[in-house]
Amino acid sequence: MAAETPPCDFGRPAPDFRLPGVDGRIWSLEDIRGGHGTLIMFLCNHCPYVKAVMARLVEDVLVLRAQGIGAAAIMANDTVAYPEDGFDAMKEFAARHHLPFPYLIDDRQDVARAYGAVCTPDFFGFDAGLRLRYRGRLDSGRLEPPPPGAPRELRAAMLAIASTGVAPSHQVPSSGCSIKWRVL
Repeated sequence: MAAETPPCDFGRPAPDFRLPGVDGRIWSLEDIRGGHGTLIMFLCNHCPYVKAVMARLVEDVLVLRAQGIGAAAIMANDTVAYPEDGFDAMKEFAARHHLPFPYLIDDRQDVARAYGAVCTPDFFGFDAGLRLRYRGRLDSGRLEPPPPGAPRELRAAMLAIASTGVAPSHQVPSSGCSIKWRVL
């Protein structure tokens, strides 16, 4: 089922976390934090919306990292109901896409709930003080690439945050597959 992110809750602090990565390390928000901003993304392996943006996302994160912006992706789907999102599959996904950021699993889904994640992909762009400044989409592409010359919305917003602390006030929501919540 497709879902769309709510408007940005400007100024909201980034929730802390400690999550295992596909690299075998435990990562915290402080480990991810960049000197000029931090990007936390909720992704998964099986979502067609995520698959469609991966090459552009990797390219954008490399640009952002060079500007002092830290980044990590979190996979929070129910891996019992969706085994294609399991930890071993995450390792394969990270290797296949040459992810330049930690790919973490939130198997209890606590971090996704704390952030208010609703879909994959879901982007949370924070300033240097870890205050939320961006909750929009990567770009205008969904299942197909955006038209040539279309703005790189996430990249531009995060670069603005890094240089001025301010993101665009108009942000187009991200949309994609809903987070697959465990039935409790």
